[in-house]
Amino acid sequence: MHYLDQGTGPVILCVHGNPTWSFYYRKVVKRFSASHRVIAVDHIGCGLSEKPTQKEFAYTLASHRDNLLGLIDHLNLSDVTLLAHDWGGAIGLSAAVERVERMSGIILLNTAAFPPPYMPKRIGLLRTPIFGSFAIRALNAFAGPAVSMAMAKHNLTPEVSGGLLFPYRNWADRVAIDSFVRDIPMSRSHPTYSVLEKLENDLPTLGHLPIQIIWGMKDWCFRPECLDRFEKHWPNAEVSRLNGIGHYVMEDAPEKTLEIIRQFLTGRES
Repeated sequence: MHYLDQGTGPVILCVHGNPTWSFYYRKVVKRFSASHRVIAVDHIGCGLSEKPTQKEFAYTLASHRDNLLGLIDHLNLSDVTLLAHDWGGAIGLSAAVERVERMSGIILLNTAAFPPPYMPKRIGLLRTPIFGSFAIRALNAFAGPAVSMAMAKHNLTPEVSGGLLFPYRNWADRVAIDSFVRDIPMSRSHPTYSVLEKLENDLPTLGHLPIQIIWGMKDWCFRPECLDRFEKHWPNAEVSRLNGIGHYVMEDAPEKTLEIIRQFLTGRES
């Protein structure tokens, strides 16, 4: 399991989603590693981590959570601010519930931590048996379009698009991307449904922590109703709604997002 570990001080633990990797948090590392210890993970199958087959690794929310817990314990992290996006929210928050004594704050970017209330049609199509996996792994039909579809206000430069796609160049490299799509539970019979249901029930146990939510309001995947659901569990959370910004919040509004993070960290640590 690959991870970046830069700087010293209070920890910012950056947890990515699908189909990104630690590269998504490169500006967080650059901005805050002078005052914080910034750790950005690559989930197994993602980024620069090993990419075992689906027979060799479970590729479920629970398995990614357990890997993150193992890293937290291995590095003996404390005073941790979780910074999470997309699937990283469910993975990071489920780990935070298990290690709440090590946590000092939470920052969320468009994500979810509950059974999905809907299935976007674009993603639903890629869950079609046989065709879906072929499209994702052979045709790059998930990570490839994401570099434009996850943006709303700005366009990514070729260099940044190339950076986001760099670890996912062939069939074998895209094993986790496909597996994340298949791990979205749309019925109670799916094993990850109960994991997400328990996580949602556990969210109030994190409510005493300082929480900042930064939400791109033009995200077609994690729509504003997901934000509303978080606010019901955490009525005291600070919420910044970024109008016209899409799913890749760190890419579509980087300076605004970094400034909100800075203000949150400064206010909490002063």
